[in-house]
Amino acid sequence: MCPPASSTSASLSTEVKGASVPDCVPSDPVSQAAYTYAAQHLQPTILNHSIRVYLYAKAINEREGSSWTAEQGRLSLLFTACILHDIGTTSEHDGPQRFEVEGGDAAAAVLRKYDVPEEDVHEVWVAIALHTSPGIAERISTLARLVRLAVAIDFKRPAAMAFTFDAEVEEIERQFSRTDIERVLGDAVADQGLRQPEKAPAATWPGVLARSAKENPGWEGVNRAF
Repeated sequence: MCPPASSTSASLSTEVKGASVPDCVPSDPVSQAAYTYAAQHLQPTILNHSIRVYLYAKAINEREGSSWTAEQGRLSLLFTACILHDIGTTSEHDGPQRFEVEGGDAAAAVLRKYDVPEEDVHEVWVAIALHTSPGIAERISTLARLVRLAVAIDFKRPAAMAFTFDAEVEEIERQFSRTDIERVLGDAVADQGLRQPEKAPAATWPGVLARSAKENPGWEGVNRAF
């Protein structure tokens, strides 16, 4: 799997805020830059979630045998889409659009710094922008499907659990703990929507979370609409 580099005889020695980059982060410059950006801005709980999403997506793809992990250039796109899929929850990207769209824009900016072809930038943007859109993400592209399934696995959605194994989930969660991801992520998305209602249209996941938070003032547990 992917233990932190500090706990192994790892080949990677890059550090972000004093912490070693996990071994599972691909070694190419794009992936390293995406991880560095994520580690600098995401809450640790959401960063762990994003790494788990990558590991699930990579495992699904390897079992299905497509090119997204077999080719280094494609692997960096898969990693970037996963590690930055929730970057729109950060204060740095709390713009007027839904957090998924802000996240897609942020990932696109990272990729363009490395002259990634625009068609590949668009693939990553779509995967991030649609990762909360069940029934659409699974069909619009292979990359969007992988990210969507991996997110659903991490939140134990029954239909998605058929794409993994209990032992695989247990090992990944042992290395990158869940802590209270549902509460942290739900609160981050809802808080943005409460401050900027245009970020949370009614018939969207952010909208449902924001409405639930508004209807349950003082509630400190996992958002009831998560």
